[in-house]
Amino acid sequence: MAVRSTAAPPTPWSRNLAEPDIHQTAFVHSFSNLIGDVRIGANVIVAPGTTIRADEGTPFYLGENTNIQDGVVIHGLEQGRVIGDDQEKYSVWVGKNACITHMALIHGPAYVGDNSFIGFRSTVFNARVGAGCIVMMHALIQDVEIPAGKYVPSGAVITSQQQADRLPDVQDQDKEFAHHVVGINQALRAGYLCAADSKCIAPIRDENAKSYTGNGITVLELERSSEVASNSLGAETIEQLRYLLEQGYKIGTEHVDQRRFRTGSWTSCQPIEPRSIGEAIAALESCVSDHSGEYVRLFGIDKDRRRVLESIIQRPDGDFKPATNFKAPASSHSNGSYSSNGNGNGNGSSSGKVNGETVEQIRQLLAGGYKIGMEHVDERRFRTGSWTSCKPIEATSINQVISGLEECIESHQGEYVRLIGIDTKAKRRVLETIIQRPNGQVGSSGSQKSSFTSSGSSGSATATATSNHLSTEVVDQLRQLLAGGYKVSLEHVDERRFRTGSWTSTGQIQASSEREAIAAIEGHLGEYQGEYVRLIGIDPKAKRRVLETIIQRPNGQVASSGSQKSFTNSAPSATATATSTRLSSEVVDQLRQLLAGGSKISLEHVDQRRFRTGSWTSTGQIQASSEREAIAAVEGHLGEYQGEYVRLIGIDPKAKRRVLETIIQRP
Repeated sequence: MAVRSTAAPPTPWSRNLAEPDIHQTAFVHSFSNLIGDVRIGANVIVAPGTTIRADEGTPFYLGENTNIQDGVVIHGLEQGRVIGDDQEKYSVWVGKNACITHMALIHGPAYVGDNSFIGFRSTVFNARVGAGCIVMMHALIQDVEIPAGKYVPSGAVITSQQQADRLPDVQDQDKEFAHHVVGINQALRAGYLCAADSKCIAPIRDENAKSYTGNGITVLELERSSEVASNSLGAETIEQLRYLLEQGYKIGTEHVDQRRFRTGSWTSCQPIEPRSIGEAIAALESCVSDHSGEYVRLFGIDKDRRRVLESIIQRPDGDFKPATNFKAPASSHSNGSYSSNGNGNGNGSSSGKVNGETVEQIRQLLAGGYKIGMEHVDERRFRTGSWTSCKPIEATSINQVISGLEECIESHQGEYVRLIGIDTKAKRRVLETIIQRPNGQVGSSGSQKSSFTSSGSSGSATATATSNHLSTEVVDQLRQLLAGGYKVSLEHVDERRFRTGSWTSTGQIQASSEREAIAAIEGHLGEYQGEYVRLIGIDPKAKRRVLETIIQRPNGQVASSGSQKSFTNSAPSATATATSTRLSSEVVDQLRQLLAGGSKISLEHVDQRRFRTGSWTSTGQIQASSEREAIAAVEGHLGEYQGEYVRLIGIDPKAKRRVLETIIQRP
């Protein structure tokens, strides 16, 4: 496939007629455009529809393993240069292992460091983005230097150094996501190169013509490597193996027959101590071959001896289940998903087994004389709480129960599956815990506990204020919303985005009864463990919110109505008391983030009579040169308007819109 690249045109500022320099291992699609002194390193992929134009600012550098995705534009001003990692001057420098994703604009002078990620339609102009930064979608970075390892949220406008310096740090899951994108694009690069090489593509076409599955074609074969060949491993498994080795993980393999599979009694294969990817593949193939007719699984082991990326790669029927969407390990392994206990530990990339915590729950339920049930639901119905029962389990043996549970999991891949404990005498559920999610993740018992009872004649569910359950105050608020004909929805946000008020809606809750609504809300609380979740009441006629109250916090604590902030114009009778003029830590955090983001701050107040009509009065903009002065000013206003509602307002001065509006005092 011919690459569309041309020399730089002669101009008043340059007549060197430089041409692109493309490493032989890179792939540049013929539908992309390269002009001038563009230096492309090893293993780079440049996708279709990309324009890299070094005809004004020059030169450009793209480091090894970097991917430039569809629609990206890279250009530079004639004036202005950055210093690359080689200490030379460049108009645009993009380091190694970087991701410049769809429709992004990198306009020189610009520097993007190693292992950085630039999200869809984001712009970097006259700026430096340090190594390991994550820039999300639709962001603008201009005239600043982003320190290494910082996170830029979607839609952010970073145009002052103060904003850049106060950005939050990148989280481990963000780093692993960026690594994953690099790995995916490396596989695409190899595939494109193979497709353009008749010697590489011909055997694949021949095998397809013979109706073969193609499991014998590895990523290394696509790269035309004569050192490595696999007759039994899928390309995805090879890519996972390569990733584990590149990240410095040790490689482990285990096998088990069908009988012991149900009890999780896995046995290790011979240790793999490879010096190359070829040796690792050979050792893995040996394990697969020696244990034909059994389950075989592959995993990585990190420095703390924890398992990562555990996935079954062979099953007794000879079917391979490669990890086509394998993900790097999350920062926390406390849920046991990658543990190595002997009770059939779960994993994040395959089901068909339950983790040790779930096994312990089953054991406790059986010991207590409870019956065990299972339910499943797809992602669409999960939001409405419309669960469907799996095949009933009539067993008293833990192995039989695990077998039934695994059968339900296997039958409903890509869905939520939850374990139910039932008190047959009281006819109520004593446990309800999600053990599988659509992404294949096995939920831990600690994050999904539900224990509820029926409430007499009304049939509505009441809940105790446990970690993932609704408080009685929240149930009352929900009841009042439904009785008043209001629509109900939820919003969630992680700790980092909470400070900027960037909530995400889960969509309207469709429920025909109070009990269904409670079940749906509890399901969402479980789905967004570790995040803030707030309940929203909406007046469908007036098309405005009548209630906004936080019902879950990142520490798992469910807030009571007395501590929640309700943002209403005409609220149901679920109000909170907050007579103290001292600000809560939550409000201080919001205030701090507003100041860091350059937002203007003001307060509004209203008495109880006018509160119902939404007739708020502004106190005027708060002028403060420091966080401490701002807090003092806010507290002064709270004291001045004792006995009234007071709300905090954050205003984006450029967009001239409110970015935060939250009640911080009630009568």
